[in-house]
Amino acid sequence: MLQLSFVNFRRGSYILVEGKPESDRFYIIQNGQAQVIRELDFSSSNNPKNNILGPGDFVGVIPCMSNHNQIESVVALTDLVAISVRKDQYPDLIAKNTAVALKIIRVFAARMREMNEVLMEMALQSTSVVSSEQLFNVAVFYDRDHNIDAAVYAYYHYLKTAPQGDKAALAKQRFVLLQPKSKAVYLEPKEEMIRTYPMGTMVFAESQPGQDMFIIQEGQVKITKIVNNKEVVLAVLKKGDFFGEMALLENLPRSACAIAHEDCKLMVINRKNFDQMVSTQAQMIARLTTTLADRLWSMYRQVSNTRIQDPQGKIIDMIALQIEKARIPINPGVQVSHEIDLAFHEIANMCAIPPEEQASLLNLFEKDQRLKISHNKIFIKNCEEIIKLATYYRKQKTAK
Repeated sequence: MLQLSFVNFRRGSYILVEGKPESDRFYIIQNGQAQVIRELDFSSSNNPKNNILGPGDFVGVIPCMSNHNQIESVVALTDLVAISVRKDQYPDLIAKNTAVALKIIRVFAARMREMNEVLMEMALQSTSVVSSEQLFNVAVFYDRDHNIDAAVYAYYHYLKTAPQGDKAALAKQRFVLLQPKSKAVYLEPKEEMIRTYPMGTMVFAESQPGQDMFIIQEGQVKITKIVNNKEVVLAVLKKGDFFGEMALLENLPRSACAIAHEDCKLMVINRKNFDQMVSTQAQMIARLTTTLADRLWSMYRQVSNTRIQDPQGKIIDMIALQIEKARIPINPGVQVSHEIDLAFHEIANMCAIPPEEQASLLNLFEKDQRLKISHNKIFIKNCEEIIKLATYYRKQKTAK
């Protein structure tokens, strides 16, 4: 039987403290108000952040569900009563109150979209554009990059979205020329729940309408954005990961591209079977919440990375983030090695380092005795050393 406890916080007391180890519980405010305080401002010009929380709002879900340190401090503005929910109680809570789980998931999806905007502004000095023109820009980029499969998919959906658009004639010309050479699949969605995508083919394109999310059964999927005619890699997802949930939950166009990084087998979750999952598969929804929490935590860390001025420090910090995401156990004095299944240029792209600066940085890191870079992978000889060095860069070399 689910038994939740109530916790009282006096005005001015801290509910959470940024940087502290994760908690095994989160809180749902029953009455009173609280304020969120962060070392960094996680708001964009398009979405100024409201940092005041009240009844029905929740705090501490991201670190609780992702098993990472607290990402914000929360202070009680008034005497406050909150419901305490332990992580192991969450599946039971979903089964008895699906509305709470749906609210958490939808808030996470909205926050991820906001964090995308923040990363765009801070890392790339740009703003995200969702339009048919951006869909055309995606097609042109992959056309010029000789990824015929991705280009064909994006040209097709540009023509579908804007059949009378300014670039329609050119898009049609390129599509007709490239399509016979392409392995692009699922230009139109089909009913099957399991889909197979050859390496390099596009699952969906930035700015494309869509209402499906996906679970990776086999292979890897790369999540990217095209900004100023450059590809920015946001993440490389592996077996068991979810993606595409923002379009399904918010009924908005895709905010990024998804491309098969390897041959992939994907399970498709549409609106109908998602609603069924919420009401019948509490463990699956708990897993989705954990995945979104972990992704959000990573995005908060990437925003922190944008504050590091030294390009070398940015790379070290992004490598450290991959270690943390892989949950490599770090014990003081114990040397633990780890291999990152990402190429150096992908790590550099995540840091928004321009391509023209990457060659000199690669040369620098190839001489670094702490790392070995070969065959599009990065081998870390001592994870603890890299984590400590990344912490130094975040503390000592951040923009004022």
